[in-house]
Order: sequence, then C-alpha cells, then structure tokens
Amino acid sequence: MRPPSNQILSAAQMRRAEEELIAGGTSVDALMQVAGHGAAEWVWRVSGGRAVTVLCGPGNNGGDGYVIAQALHERGGAVRVVAASAPATDAARNARAAYAGEVLGRDSLSDGGTDGAVLVDCLFGTGLTRGLTAEHAALLAGLAARHPYRIAVDLPSGVDSDTGQPLSPGLPDYDLTVALGAWKPAHFLMPTCAKMGTLRLVPIGIGPVADAAGLIERPRLHAPDADAHKYRRGLLAIVGGAMPGAALLAATAAQGAGAGYVKLLGAAPAPDDLVTDAQSLANALLDTRINAVLVGPGLGRDAMARERLTLAVAENIPAVLDADALVLLAPRLLAERTAPLIATPHDGELAALERTFDCAGGGSKVGRARDLARASGMVIVAKGADTVIAAPDGRLALSPRASSWLSTAGTGDVLAGTIASRLASGADPFAAACQGVWLHGEAARRCPPAFTAGMLAAAIRSAYAASCD
Repeated sequence: MRPPSNQILSAAQMRRAEEELIAGGTSVDALMQVAGHGAAEWVWRVSGGRAVTVLCGPGNNGGDGYVIAQALHERGGAVRVVAASAPATDAARNARAAYAGEVLGRDSLSDGGTDGAVLVDCLFGTGLTRGLTAEHAALLAGLAARHPYRIAVDLPSGVDSDTGQPLSPGLPDYDLTVALGAWKPAHFLMPTCAKMGTLRLVPIGIGPVADAAGLIERPRLHAPDADAHKYRRGLLAIVGGAMPGAALLAATAAQGAGAGYVKLLGAAPAPDDLVTDAQSLANALLDTRINAVLVGPGLGRDAMARERLTLAVAENIPAVLDADALVLLAPRLLAERTAPLIATPHDGELAALERTFDCAGGGSKVGRARDLARASGMVIVAKGADTVIAAPDGRLALSPRASSWLSTAGTGDVLAGTIASRLASGADPFAAACQGVWLHGEAARRCPPAFTAGMLAAAIRSAYAASCD
C-alpha cells in the first residue's frame, strides 16, 4: 500500500475510494465541502485579493466550484460565479443553494462583467469520457483568454484523467492545477500535463488503495556503512561497444549514484578513476563479484554488438538494457534467465519491444508499459517527457515532470547508468528504476539551462547527496 499523498488513482479507483468513504458514514456533501475549502485555500493564496471568476459545470466538479466561491466570499474576496449550466447532481444543487454571491449565466461573457485576474475552472473533472460541447468549449476559451492567471480544479476541463489525452482541441493552459483527493494519471502524462502548471494536492480522507500507481518521490538513500568496501557497495560492469562515449557517460553517472566499483568491459580510453577490462567479454563476465551489468549505451547494432548482448544476458546477473540492446533483443535470449532485467526504452524503442514481445501497442503509455512488463518479464522504464515505470507484478510508478532541457543527446545513457548503479547497490529492480529516475530528474534540476549530458552525469552525485537522510 502506498501512502495516500503518493498514490495515483484511475477514475474507477477514485470512484471506489469515494464510495468507501461514503459507505463509512461520510456524505457526498461533506466530501465536497472538504475538497472545495481545500482548493479555496490555494485560490485565496494565489489571488492575493484580485478578482476571481469561478466557472462551474453541472456535476460535482461544478459543486466544488460553488464551495470555493462561497469560501472566498466569506473571506471578503471579490468573486463571481459563471454557471455553464444548471447543477445536475444533488450535491452540486446543495452547494449552489449555499452560495450567497451572484451567479451569472453563459451569456455573461458578452457583457464585460466577468473579467478578473484569476479564472478557476470547475467545469468538468475526473471521469470525463467525451469532448466538451461547442458551447462549453467556447465559454471556457473565452474566459481563459480574459483572465491572465488560470487555475484548474482537479483537472483541466476536457482531459481524459486516465490517459492524459485531450478530449477537445485547443484547451487552455493553466498556471496551477489543484488535484482533489488523489493524483490522477493525467497529472503526469503528456501531452496535457504540460498544460497544468504547478501541481498541488488537496486530501479528502482517502486511505491507501490496493494496486494504486505511485508518484516517484525523493528516495531515502544514505552514506555507506562504516565497514563498507567497494565490492559490498556493488560492482557494476558496463559493456562497451562501437561508440565508447555513451558507455563513459553511463559510467560517470553510475559512479555518482552509489555503486562502489564501476568497471567498463572493453578496450576504450577512460579517465583515471574508471577501471577498464580489455580481456574478452566472456571472461570478464565470469567475475562472480559483479552485482549488475549494463549493456546498450554505445553498443552498436552489428554482429559484434549482437554477440556482446548475447553474452551479457546469458550470464544470470541482474541487468539493465538500454539503447541498441533494446533493438537487438530477442525473447529467446531471455529463455534461461531468472535474474531481473530492467529495460529503459524511449518511444521508438518501446514500439520495437512491443513488436518483439507481441504486444498490441496503442492506448495510453501506462497501459503499454504494463503490457510490455507482463509480456517480457522486465521492469519497463518508458522514458521521455513523461516517464512510466511498470513491473511484471503490476507495480506502477509515474514521474513528476522533469526539466525539458533533458531533451538532448546522451541523457538517456546517463539515466541507464544511474539506474544500473542503484541495481548494483542492491536495490530491488523496481525500486532501482524509481530511484534512478528521481536522481536523473534532480540532477537536471541542479544543472544550468542548455546543459550537456556530461554536465548531467557529473550532477548525479549532487542529486544523490540531496537524497541522503
């Protein structure tokens, strides 16, 4: 079970969680009051006394909007409500009746009276399955254009909460999104997570939910034990290939991510603090002290690369597969393995792996990663502007948005080295993937704009320090 502040719930899970609260004696109206007042706190903070317009839809998200407006009204805030349509649920009607301020209709947009500094979008929230009507879309777009600061309550209206896909074109951007009750997948999935601005969570009493996805948070790492030595901290072997620079980037990152000994298998120029082993790969892999292997960065795709991949996965050692290894991988290579594997595909490599393991592909990134993890038996780190981690046993984690400056060559090699280092250090494969993704994102945050992969790799050790208790 994940802590409630960390879990990410699908629309169905959210619905069941609310039903359990209601079955336990909490009413829908009471939940709406908790959610609305919690959201109102954020609106009050960011509005700073400026005029607020609350756009209310017909459902319970609209009901939340009436509660927000009433809370602001009671504090003396300048607030107006625009009702897209009449309340359609009992709780929304009760919230509307309790609101003491003015409620304007759709046509109010043309009278010039609804301009304000802050727009609060409570048109629709979690569970929407169809696009906005033309009238609702026009109302939302018009109000968004006339308010310089925009807040989405629960989710921006017109978004599929489970996939992060827009259900209508031309949805506005937001400066702040206030999630109600729990995070939803859309808060962390492209393309719409990029439109949500800062994210904040308002708890409403939902407890841990079985099988919930989790948000990757700062891991609790630590300094080596007092009696530690390099082998006890973990020996990571990185299989070199045709392009040694990529393996060197991975090695630099791995050295900063906790492993006590990083060794490059292959003859290549290397810095003084990186051990290289130029003997045959078959012999080098016989070292029983190796705790994990990384193969893929700079591997190449020729016959020699295929042979090196085959040798690496034939040894029953925990491994991370990245880059070219993912393109060359065949299911038969994994037939005799029992040691864990982590794969780190970008979008193109994810599609290639789906073909390799006969997965249907298509659908949400979450569903694709889960299907591939089950089919392949590997922990899948589906990386990109949004990152999803799926384990064969069903565990799932999503990463907060990271720096867009990561969109440069070599940062994937850094991620692979970071994850492999955590695996060599003894972390469970799923935990190693989550820790590596967090360290990667934190290192990017610490780098200046337009950083290079080399700068990112060097910053991994600083990110590690930030994660230590």
